[in-house]
Amino acid sequence: MKKNILYWIIAIVITLSSAIFQRITGPTHPFRGKVEISGEEIRYRLIRSFPKPTDAPVKIKAGNKSIHGYYKFKRYPSYDQWAYKDLERDGEYLVAYIPNQPPAGKVKYKIFLTKEGEEKALSDKPLIIRFRDDVPAWAMIPHIILMFAAMLFSMRAGIAAIVSEKTYILSLLTISSLVAGGLIFGPIVQKYAFGDYWTGWPFGTDLTDNKTAVAFIFWLIAFIKAYKNPNHRTWVIVASIVLLLIYLIPHSLMGSEIDFTKEVK
Repeated sequence: MKKNILYWIIAIVITLSSAIFQRITGPTHPFRGKVEISGEEIRYRLIRSFPKPTDAPVKIKAGNKSIHGYYKFKRYPSYDQWAYKDLERDGEYLVAYIPNQPPAGKVKYKIFLTKEGEEKALSDKPLIIRFRDDVPAWAMIPHIILMFAAMLFSMRAGIAAIVSEKTYILSLLTISSLVAGGLIFGPIVQKYAFGDYWTGWPFGTDLTDNKTAVAFIFWLIAFIKAYKNPNHRTWVIVASIVLLLIYLIPHSLMGSEIDFTKEVK
């Protein structure tokens, strides 16, 4: 009993750690930092994902009204020229309004603060923000819970295989969670957010969809092996490692995007 509890704790720790790492390293996670301008420190959080239908307000807290600024932006990828606008004052905040785009449309932007003749950029390179439609909670919440469950059961199954426990039930729970979360609710979330159910292979290069497909293939093989032999180890270990490696790939990397370079000039 003590060993079983320990194994579950290990699986939970690995699952939470990998999920947090995946989220905070993703290209849509807010970019945080601080800058000092004329002796005053400004901390900021710049968004890189926004649900339509309005322009995306990127807010920087700067209560000192002698601080001003501007931002430049253009669609990405595109042949657009940079457009420049002044930051708008909204109480103690300076705000950049990034123009709204269709679902999966991206805009590259960079913000600059100015004070008493000094100018500071808030990022070394321009940031990219992706627009999406809103996803209803009834689709998003089950998707997230089931994908966490798939990772948890996968890690516990891998541990079971390593310590020579039976793997069939854990493999069944893993493949069931993966199918429901990744292949049923995943496409529903994708459809609401970006307008398409599936943009991975063979229709596109969306890495999130392709990761789901790879994980499913490996765990399907592992489940079949465990179904034939409840004590099967090799494929269960391989599949659990593959899923762990997949979770270490930043979330939304190479996600859906509109290629504005294909517009007719």
